[in-house]
Amino acid sequence: MAKLKWDQPGEKLYETGVEKGVLFPVDAKGNYPKGVAWNGLSSVTESPSGAEATAVYADNKKYLNLVSAEELGGTIEAYMFPDEFAVCDGSKELAPGVYAGQQNRKAFGLAYMTLLGNDTLGTDYGYKLHIIYNALASPSEKAYSTVNDSPEAMTLSWEFNTTPVESGIDNVKVLSSITVDSTKFTETTKANLAELEKALFGDAEFDPFLPTPEQIVALLDGSKKAAELAPKDDEQIAG
Repeated sequence: MAKLKWDQPGEKLYETGVEKGVLFPVDAKGNYPKGVAWNGLSSVTESPSGAEATAVYADNKKYLNLVSAEELGGTIEAYMFPDEFAVCDGSKELAPGVYAGQQNRKAFGLAYMTLLGNDTLGTDYGYKLHIIYNALASPSEKAYSTVNDSPEAMTLSWEFNTTPVESGIDNVKVLSSITVDSTKFTETTKANLAELEKALFGDAEFDPFLPTPEQIVALLDGSKKAAELAPKDDEQIAG
C-alpha cells in the first residue's frame, strides 16, 4: 500500500516535436518495400473519428450502447516533400520535371518520431515512434504569395484518411496505426527496438521498409531481425 504522490522529480512528462519522417509508398501487393526520408516535415496531426456510442433502449430503459467503428485521419504539414510523394498527391511525371495533376492517388505509409521529455532529463528522456498504414492524401490548397519585407516559407498541407489493415496479431483488430514508446524498453530489450529502427530508417545492408504489424511484434519480442524481414532487391524494384 502506498499513498499517491504528484509531480515527483522525473515524473513531470511531456511530448514535443516531430522528426525523422519517412514516407513508404505502397506497392501493388499492399507492401511498403522502400522508404524515403521526408525532409521539411513540420507537423503531423492524427485525428481519430468514430467510436461513437448509439444508445439502444428496451423495456423502457437503456439496454446497451452500440459503438461505431473508429477511423484514423489527419493532416500532414511540411515545407517540402520527397519526389516519391508526387504520385501520392495525384501527380504523374510526364517527363523529367514535368508533372500532370489530377491523376490517381497512391496509398502510402508514414513513420515519424516525437520526443518525450521530463523535468530532469528534458527531451533526452525518450521518444515515440509513430507508424501509420494505408493512408490516402486528399487534394490540398496551395497558397502562393509574393516575397515581401517579412519573408515566410510556404507551408504545404495534406489531409489524409486511412483504411485499416489486418494486424495478424491474436486478439488485435484491424488497425491503421502503431505507437512505440522507447521509455518502456529495458536495457535487455532496447536491442529489439533498435531492430525496428533499422527497418524503418534503413541499414548498411538494406533499404528502409515498413514492417507489417505482425512483423513489428516479432522484431520487438526478439524473434526476428530486421535483416531477415527486409525485402529482396527484386521485391523493392517491383514496388
